[in-house]
Amino acid sequence: MKIGISVSSSITADRPSRALAMMVERAAAAHAAGLTSLSVGDRQAHPGWYAQNTPTLGRLLAEWPDRRAGCLFLVPLWHPVLMAGQIGTLAALVDAPFIVQVGIGSGDGQFASMSASMRTRGAVTDESLRVVIGLLAGEEMTSEQLGIGPTRIGLVPEQEIEWWVGGGSEAAMERAARIGGAWYAGPGPDHQRLAELLGRYRQACAWHGTTPRATVRRDVLLRPDGDEARRRAEAIMAAGYRGLGPDVLLVGGPEDAAAEVAALEAIGFDEVVVRSMSLDQDDALASIEVLGALTTT
Repeated sequence: MKIGISVSSSITADRPSRALAMMVERAAAAHAAGLTSLSVGDRQAHPGWYAQNTPTLGRLLAEWPDRRAGCLFLVPLWHPVLMAGQIGTLAALVDAPFIVQVGIGSGDGQFASMSASMRTRGAVTDESLRVVIGLLAGEEMTSEQLGIGPTRIGLVPEQEIEWWVGGGSEAAMERAARIGGAWYAGPGPDHQRLAELLGRYRQACAWHGTTPRATVRRDVLLRPDGDEARRRAEAIMAAGYRGLGPDVLLVGGPEDAAAEVAALEAIGFDEVVVRSMSLDQDDALASIEVLGALTTT
């Protein structure tokens, strides 16, 4: 079972430069711990502090040159030629497969700020992916739907591109199966729901003749002393952390982490991607330490 990390792009600090330095520290710690993939998220017009994905990942790759890495793209909010160019550039900085996490995005305010439509986001995602995949393969692409004339990009990735399609809808799983990508399950479903959704994704893969691969995210607060981790997590969960219940949050010590990883593997997932649920840097680094010990067992 592979264990990767999504480094949170929203970190509380006294100034943006300090927050980005904390992200760099987490990436370096995850690399030293032996985690197997690195990624960052995507969010536009955020009212708080949120690091943009492509420049941030470019900096983090200095700490992560030789393992799988990538970032999330909320596809309807990106021009596909720009998205392909950003992927091609970032892929040239890492000597390993590059991961493109695909999301359709949400939030009327976020879409309005980017002159995008929530109503058409599914169709735009599908057409944009067709264009981006072709461009990254070195093909000349056009799209009447998106108003794109014949175009190519220069920086075509030399390595494999891993497509991780996020979402729990039938459309998301069908999209993942159709393009031959992995299904990326979010942090919300419990084990029973994950098993149900994974079964549907596998059915879609069978229909399209593609090989199923599945990744899941879990938000974590882990420490060598599991009781201390649980105490530190109580206040965060009491405040209603992201609307997630304790049954889907990974909190505790090494035994709890090992049990959850084993359970997700038994359900059928190939990789779990962890994200610190605590804004505290000590908590985030302690979680990485616990997971790093698990990767060596």
